[in-house]
Amino acid sequence: MIKVKSTLEKDTADDEPQLRIPTYNDVLIAHERIATYIHRTPVLTSSYLNQLTGAELFFKCENFQKAAAFKVRGASNAVFGLSDEIAPKGVATHSSGNHALSLAYAAGQRGIPVTVVMPRTAPQAKKDAVIGYGGTIVECEPSTSSREAVFAEVVAELAADFVHPYNDPRVIAGQATCSKELVEQVDDLDIVIAPIGGGGMISGTCLTLSNIAVNVKIYAAEPLNADDAARSLKAGRIIADDAPNTIADGLKVPLKGLTWHFVKNHVTDILTASEEEIIAAMKLVWERMKIVIEPSSAVPLATILKNPEIFKGKRVGVIITGGNVDLDKLPWMKL
Repeated sequence: MIKVKSTLEKDTADDEPQLRIPTYNDVLIAHERIATYIHRTPVLTSSYLNQLTGAELFFKCENFQKAAAFKVRGASNAVFGLSDEIAPKGVATHSSGNHALSLAYAAGQRGIPVTVVMPRTAPQAKKDAVIGYGGTIVECEPSTSSREAVFAEVVAELAADFVHPYNDPRVIAGQATCSKELVEQVDDLDIVIAPIGGGGMISGTCLTLSNIAVNVKIYAAEPLNADDAARSLKAGRIIADDAPNTIADGLKVPLKGLTWHFVKNHVTDILTASEEEIIAAMKLVWERMKIVIEPSSAVPLATILKNPEIFKGKRVGVIITGGNVDLDKLPWMKL
């Protein structure tokens, strides 16, 4: 029998457990809990990009976060929220990369074991980071169904706590601390935009802004090649693609019940960008801002450039979600 223990509060549901919806009080508790283990990341600006877009852009740079990814926030909240009785049994998850390495980082800080299932096609830089933090990797095929099936096999004999990459109230509360910091650092924002895959970051953004900055519009940015969240919002129900093909490897997973709750209730719109537009935006940030961001982090800027009428004249918070890149395989390099 497969048993993956979880500390989450669950109710009944048709096709997946109904998880407790986190509150803003959970965000405040999370921020205090994880303060020792994360960076309060900087907000950077670019006069060139402001001129190019006609907007005032404020980049919340989670590429400077511990483990170079915002997911350290949610992973740390989950790991350090475990009781002393449960924690020694360790944690487990499935992830395309940044949640895997973030959970490995947090588990290493607490001194507990961690096992992660990762697609065999995940960037080597992310695999190396997991191993470097002391994690154990089991590879799977690059599809959601394979990830979940292999994960079930791997943890069948473990008593590890399952920390879902995004459909977990502890994780969402942790991710919400990013936008909490952003509105503390930048006054009078009109819009906040972040990438969307499974929806952990955008859900955290919705959770924070719907409580402390209710007039700020929330946009999500998604690859056109993996636009299931955009199609879900239009259809009014979750549409899940199993194995989309996009350079934005962190945005290949579908929405789940908990993240769908936040998306359908708080997101103004989900904008999409082509692979070429994502790569161009990524290169533009590298060239003009002199910072390393990964393809998933470039999707918001790509959609701003594509839809200037939405953002012109606005003060826009742009969440840069991570900077874990395989430097030997940059997308604009001719191999």
